Amino acid sequence: MPKSIKKINLRKGKRRLPKGVIHIQASFNNTIVTVTDIRGQVVSWSSAGACGFKGTKKSTPFAAQTAAENATRILIDQGMKQAEVMISGPGPGRDTALRAIRRSGIILSFVRDVTPMPHNGCRPPRKRRV
Repeated sequence: MPKSIKKINLRKGKRRLPKGVIHIQASFNNTIVTVTDIRGQVVSWSSAGACGFKGTKKSTPFAAQTAAENATRILIDQGMKQAEVMISGPGPGRDTALRAIRRSGIILSFVRDVTPMPHNGCRPPRKRRV
């Protein structure tokens, strides 16, 4: 007879997170804001597309601001006080998303740019002959 395994059920409302990590991924087409706990498990996320922006409006700074506000609103309800911010990508919503997080009242311990930079990576395509 197999032993019954207790299932740990964590609902969104029950979790109390004093500290977390906010990842901002700003591409040229969209801005995605993901909030994780310290172990890296996703607590909440939002993107410009999920906020209702379509097409070229997704790549605006205002859309990135809205996405960051939506992601941090859930955090404040769960009791997050302090966060680290990791920004990745060259998109137009980088700074605006960071400003929206600063305004939300969460204390930022540090802000780190984790955009991948090649050390002269891939070979470029051959020169075009016309």
